[in-house]
Amino acid sequence: MSLPIDFESLINHTSVESDRVEFKEGWNPNAIYRSICAFANDFDNLGGGYIIVGIEEKDGIAQRPVKGLPLEQLDKIQREMIGFNQLIRPEYYPRLFIEDVDQKKLLVIWIPGSSNRPHQVPEVITDKQKTFHYYIRKYANSVKASLPEQQELISLANQVPFDDRPNTQASLEDISLFWIREYLQQTNSRLLDNLEQTAKRDLLQQMALLSGPLEQEFPRNVSLMLFSERPDRFFPYTYIEVVRYTQGPADRDFTETRFTGPVHHQIRQLTDYLISQVLLEKVIKLESQAESIRVFNYPLIALQEAIANCIFHRDYQVREPIKVFIHPDKIILFNSGGPDRSVKLDDLRLGHPRPKRYRNRRLGDFLKALRLTEGHATGIALIMKTLKQNGSPVAEFDIDDERTYFEVTFPIHPEFVKGEERPFFNFRTPKTSRFLKYLSEQVLAFEEAPLSKEQIKTYQSIIENLEPSSLAIISAMANNPPMKRKEVLERIGLSNQTKNAERYLEPLILLKVVSPVIKTRPNSPLQRYMLTERGQNMARWLAEENQK
Repeated sequence: MSLPIDFESLINHTSVESDRVEFKEGWNPNAIYRSICAFANDFDNLGGGYIIVGIEEKDGIAQRPVKGLPLEQLDKIQREMIGFNQLIRPEYYPRLFIEDVDQKKLLVIWIPGSSNRPHQVPEVITDKQKTFHYYIRKYANSVKASLPEQQELISLANQVPFDDRPNTQASLEDISLFWIREYLQQTNSRLLDNLEQTAKRDLLQQMALLSGPLEQEFPRNVSLMLFSERPDRFFPYTYIEVVRYTQGPADRDFTETRFTGPVHHQIRQLTDYLISQVLLEKVIKLESQAESIRVFNYPLIALQEAIANCIFHRDYQVREPIKVFIHPDKIILFNSGGPDRSVKLDDLRLGHPRPKRYRNRRLGDFLKALRLTEGHATGIALIMKTLKQNGSPVAEFDIDDERTYFEVTFPIHPEFVKGEERPFFNFRTPKTSRFLKYLSEQVLAFEEAPLSKEQIKTYQSIIENLEPSSLAIISAMANNPPMKRKEVLERIGLSNQTKNAERYLEPLILLKVVSPVIKTRPNSPLQRYMLTERGQNMARWLAEENQK
């Protein structure tokens, strides 16, 4: 049996983080079983870990050539482990692999996070008198769980991360060998060598993609996310939707593109789209140095990492796609299902989020093995680093208190800026002057009583601070029935957040260009918004101006 990932990438920590891999020079069952217990408990939902026996390490780095284990010792170890596994409470059976490396044989113990946690194991598994303890991982060490940690670990019983749960609506026929073969090729797995001779069920079992007894076996959700032709059959709206505005949200001319298929394939499709349709390079010649500087409107690595994080961290039980809004001056990624509550917005903005647990522990391992994302909790730091190297503005992160969404905005590089989102009348052009005059006339025309100087001053202040997105709302609502706030904002490429409503929609309500339908209950969940007669006049004016 071969590992489902490349062994060299495993020991070099390119496919699995270093704190999830232990090197053991020889067979020490007491220490090894404490680590097996800790990895199986998977306290932080990182996905378990690996123990490699027969390899010496120095400062966490595998020493080559490897020391290896004699063949007769390997046979003895496997016999011993059958008995030791039964001493774990409840029983747990890690997966064993024998790898040929540097003309020597190594034992690789793969310990996926358990669906039956929490587990206990004797502190000294070889003693006759056995004292059982819970063990968890802290950084790169296996330690006894403290009393509060034990209580928290017990509370995790039966709380299996979504991607590791069996899907009873699917069968083995829903898994495509084409996508599995592609994955094994890209990760250089030795499983590929015997793929044609291996039964599909055996292959999926080796990759820990099945759950349940033989007579009632179901694919785990992660296998459907990665290796089914249409994951959205099992997780509705599992696709990426891209909306691109050619002139900005005020222009009703936009294109929509949808990327479907296995989730890692969606990342590649969107990456190819960005490379071919969006990304631009500019060469800047500086007088102070001979070498020119090359910058991009958006650094690809930062975008790709953000996209992969959306795929990794999304809540696949929420029926909303990942949305990408491409404006002339920014790219916004919006993901339903925000991060774990342990992630603080301030930490995100500093580039050092500290998630306590992950929603999809197995999916992250597959994405890292495919080199589509960095290790746990390092993606945001990579985004910040690549933006800085490119000379781009910092990314803007936003989450709500209820953790219902995650949003990241990438402003365009300053060298590519054509215009900024500034108050509309900061642009003193004939068109804006005409708009100011017309809107002022409309304000006066629809008031039943003469306005006081203070009222006129208030209206004028609101008008002069209108932004282009507010004008886009007027155009978006034209010729449409009453719309929900979410529909209004998303129509112009903005997420349904209070700050966006206050900034762009509220001024139009104050100007009586837009009116809530339910006036007696402004915050009603059934609330809709419509253009007033004044708003309809403004929409016609904007349409006529755009045709000139």
